[in-house]
Amino acid sequence: MRGSKAVLKLLEGQGADVIFGYPGANTLPIYDDLLDSSIHHVLVRHEQGAAHMADGYARSTGRPGICMSTSGPGATNLVTGVATAYADSSPMMVITGQVSTQMLGENAFQEADIFSLMMPITKHSFRVLDPNRIPEAIKKGWGIATTGRMGPVHIDLPVDVLWKQIADEALYEEFHAPCPVEDMSRVLEAVKLLRDAERPMMLVGGGAIWSHAGEEVRKLAEMLMAPVATTMMGKGIIPEDHPLAMGMLGMHGREVARRAYESCDVMLVVGSRFSDRSTGLPTDLPESTKIIHIDIDPMEAGKNKRTKVRIVGDARKALQLLIKGLSRAKAGSEWCKRMVHLRQICDCEMDIDEMPIKPQKVMLELRKALSDDAYVCTEVGQNQMWAAHFLRMRTPGHFISSGGMGTMGFGFPASLGVKYAHRDKQVVDIAGDGSLQMVSKEFATAMSEDLPVVICLLNNSWLGMVRQWQKLLNDGRYSGTNLERNPDFVKLARSYGADALRVERPSELAEAFEKALRSDVPFLLDIVVDVEEDILPMLPGGRSSKEVIHGKRCRFGRPHEKLLDKDITMEIAGA
Repeated sequence: MRGSKAVLKLLEGQGADVIFGYPGANTLPIYDDLLDSSIHHVLVRHEQGAAHMADGYARSTGRPGICMSTSGPGATNLVTGVATAYADSSPMMVITGQVSTQMLGENAFQEADIFSLMMPITKHSFRVLDPNRIPEAIKKGWGIATTGRMGPVHIDLPVDVLWKQIADEALYEEFHAPCPVEDMSRVLEAVKLLRDAERPMMLVGGGAIWSHAGEEVRKLAEMLMAPVATTMMGKGIIPEDHPLAMGMLGMHGREVARRAYESCDVMLVVGSRFSDRSTGLPTDLPESTKIIHIDIDPMEAGKNKRTKVRIVGDARKALQLLIKGLSRAKAGSEWCKRMVHLRQICDCEMDIDEMPIKPQKVMLELRKALSDDAYVCTEVGQNQMWAAHFLRMRTPGHFISSGGMGTMGFGFPASLGVKYAHRDKQVVDIAGDGSLQMVSKEFATAMSEDLPVVICLLNNSWLGMVRQWQKLLNDGRYSGTNLERNPDFVKLARSYGADALRVERPSELAEAFEKALRSDVPFLLDIVVDVEEDILPMLPGGRSSKEVIHGKRCRFGRPHEKLLDKDITMEIAGA
């Protein structure tokens, strides 16, 4: 068989069912063989959309998403989406066509050194110059993408390699990815630290989501009576209405999560890399705090914060060993009770019926409308932080957002990848008017593939997050952030055949969400929100946690509660 058919046969053998892609001359053989393959092809309207759709598919299924483009500009258009997946450890197979082998290095038409471009943003980049090496690239690449800390793998296929013949028996050769080395030798030391801790807490990141460790996180937290804070990527690892769930830590995180972080004596960190957006400055954590760091990547465990005990391995497996070692539950400390109490009173107003519509009100009504197993995708900007702060997720892995890369335009195509894999689930993209315009062409993909997602557009006619920084940090000197020539988003969506509705009053939200979630076509809600409403609290980048900016709607931002806050802090410190 020819090389292109071998590519598809090998992907079928790995269980692949869909490729998100855009054709070109140098992938022509693959597209011809797709007509006879069990793999479905989703024709996107831009290659970046293909990468994000494959990423959304991967994050919601745990299986590699596959995206494909031709050479040159098609391949370079994938780069942002691949970097996004790499930053968040999302497994993907990235397939690019290439000019023929005899033309490589000659600056041929649509030639780009995508092999080298992909190296720093993938776990591995293959260039296949011999058709008999195709099985090795596919099988080993799939293993690399799904083994250890997951991530994208790139395979560059010159067009003549795709046309050439490959022996059928070559498809059955076995190839394996290198196995990660685990180090669980210090589990007993971690058990002792946790058993002796007076103020234990857990900080849980995306690694626990990928490991499917939600049940173990909940069980261990209840055994230790330990508050659980999450990074944005770990959001929903335990139900966020659980008494020990402190919510998201970080730049726009919940105040109680920050209080627990700064006052615990032992911190169990699971699958988090201590990003600056999650944990602020190193000085925000007292030197006396003992850190136990579990991570499948040996390069991350102990990299950004000093660590007392380092455990390298799968999060779920490590937590199971800790649970077994502890064997019995601890009594709840006064500190833990204090944190639970703070959780109950430390929040921001949501039920606001003022005009223009406040984003908090949007999140409240959306929360009421969604089922517990709904998938929520976000773009990047204020929309992302409104969702991360105010939505309460109950199912691990159902909050899908670009964390490490912070990619605008991620959410809408990612939601299409999610919906393709989970047609029976509610899938909502929370978008901003800036982000959505980067990828609005994918309405055509949503319509042609019958993917009825809901786009909850928070429309304030500005690049809201940058405007907020300019307002709070640059004395209101707004530059380059006014989207004064926005389209009519309702007409835009309807021009593709989708449905849409403009929402201008808080009283219209509940009915609008009900209608959108019942729709059997993609549905855009163009919700006009107040540009002056900032997402607070906010810890400016590079600042100490003592410089958190609160707002009038944050309970700890009011003068009389600052006194209460001070008293509580003193009591915690003396606990």
